[in-house]
Amino acid sequence: MQTATQAFPSSSMALWAGRIISALVVVFLIFDGVIKVLKLGPAIEATVQLGYPESLIIGIGIMELICLALYVIPRTNVLGAILLTGHLGGAIASQVRIGAPTFNIVFAIMIGVLMWGGIYLRDEQLRVLIPLRR
Repeated sequence: MQTATQAFPSSSMALWAGRIISALVVVFLIFDGVIKVLKLGPAIEATVQLGYPESLIIGIGIMELICLALYVIPRTNVLGAILLTGHLGGAIASQVRIGAPTFNIVFAIMIGVLMWGGIYLRDEQLRVLIPLRR
């Protein structure tokens, strides 16, 4: 059985959709990283609830913001997405470990899907590397 592969056509609409999706992800992750670095109450509460010591919050926030900076830079966006995927995977594992509500787990998965979807729509090389199949 043959499958036809086809790169997603590059269009202005796809490019802008990718930029908007990526911008939404960036805004959320900036917010998440900054409240950790500033050690605001919700970040402390959530981190401690997941079983991590309060002393790790700033480091986690800095690491998240560094990975996000790599995601925002066009030449390193795939590396940033890979690192952020690992970060989100750890967040998902932590949520599963404590028996968090399904929404918490699905939300982190959605952020990862949107992050990769934004790159996929913006980057023709990624579409060639991972083509859609019919």
